[in-house]
Amino acid sequence: MLKMFYNLVCFGRYKAIINCLATQERANLINKNVSDSKANLLWKWWGVRVNANKEADQRKLLDSIFTRATQGSRIVKDAEPLRPDYIPPKLLFRDEQIAAVAQIVAPLLRRQRCSNILLYGKTGTGKTATARLVLNELKLKAQKLNIPICLCYSNCRLAGTEYRVVLDLAETACVKIPFTGLSLGEAYSRVAAQISSENLNVLLVLDEIDYLAKSSTGNLLYELTRSHDKLNPGSISLIGISNDLRFKEMLDPRVLSSLGEEEMVFPPYSVEELRLILEERVKLAFNEGCITEAAVNLCAALAGSEHGDARRAVDLLRVSAEVAEREQSPRVEERHIKIALQKMEQDRLIEALRVLPLQAKLILLAVVKSTDSPSTGSIYQTYLSLSSRVGVETLTARRVSGILSELDMQGLVSANVLSKGRYGRSKRVILLVPKPLVLDVFTQDPVVSSII
Repeated sequence: MLKMFYNLVCFGRYKAIINCLATQERANLINKNVSDSKANLLWKWWGVRVNANKEADQRKLLDSIFTRATQGSRIVKDAEPLRPDYIPPKLLFRDEQIAAVAQIVAPLLRRQRCSNILLYGKTGTGKTATARLVLNELKLKAQKLNIPICLCYSNCRLAGTEYRVVLDLAETACVKIPFTGLSLGEAYSRVAAQISSENLNVLLVLDEIDYLAKSSTGNLLYELTRSHDKLNPGSISLIGISNDLRFKEMLDPRVLSSLGEEEMVFPPYSVEELRLILEERVKLAFNEGCITEAAVNLCAALAGSEHGDARRAVDLLRVSAEVAEREQSPRVEERHIKIALQKMEQDRLIEALRVLPLQAKLILLAVVKSTDSPSTGSIYQTYLSLSSRVGVETLTARRVSGILSELDMQGLVSANVLSKGRYGRSKRVILLVPKPLVLDVFTQDPVVSSII
């Protein structure tokens, strides 16, 4: 009994001493001064204590982060003006385009069908914002005059299929159709019948209409552009929005003749225009004095020199504010803009790779698996092997060459045409995206991951 009491006292003494020592000193003391059984007991006790301390530290860290979040942002007073879908009360430097679109759709207020419009331009040039701004004002005017106008907006990339676009149109026209189970023709016929019976004049905005043209049969676009032949009374007019100036080449000539009644190209914003746009967003979104003038100028210069993309410039502003908040900085400075730019570039590549169609992913994977700077011929042979392994229909060499050109436009590859004299011409393809990034993103695709 006396010996047991002595051991407990010694063990307690060692615990008190151990708490005051550094890690290496603690190890030496335990290993040199106690027996194996006591050392194991001390190590077990100390491990439990260390884990408990780590858990407590993590809880304190999370609590401090969440507490700061509940106290609100010190930099941003209203995050809404920094969102990509935000429509400002005044759209700067687009008065001419707004007036032109408004004049084209104005006949709807006289209960007449208006012309179809195609809006072209690079990403972030104000196409969608212009269309939605005009639609909002048109809706208010129609309600004031008690005129039955049906306004519908559908993003074709988000919708994904022609049927989903019809669902968007049906919801706006108050027609109940099931999510699945109907053919595209039957679903559209039900919507058309409702439009005709209610004598509605419908204005349908198809954002990223080129995605619908690339990934579908084109039957819906044909039905929509020929709707005036079937609807009496009532009408459907279209506003198509596209980033691809060449997307009309994919359309059936019968669709093109009716769809492109009016066309409008939106020019990129200049650096000075972007700076003024950002200054307006800063007034709406930021607390006073929480972003330097140099940071705003740098943000505008980076976006303007590359692409004139207002959406990307505003996104850069938003991410910069988030970076500054995480650093607990009192204001957004130039270094935050540079950090945000690096982060966004990585995120942009990941998103561009993730949303590629299956065939484009297979072709890009063929580039990754080919030798350095492969030709279209060697890429096509690798593509045939990959497509057969996943069991999808193979494309022609001509179509694969076209998709390589599309990947070149997106900045994922460089496809330069080389002349081989009497042997014809070929494309020399160079991958512009890090291979590990491509493989990492494609691993998340359930089909492509099986052949990586």
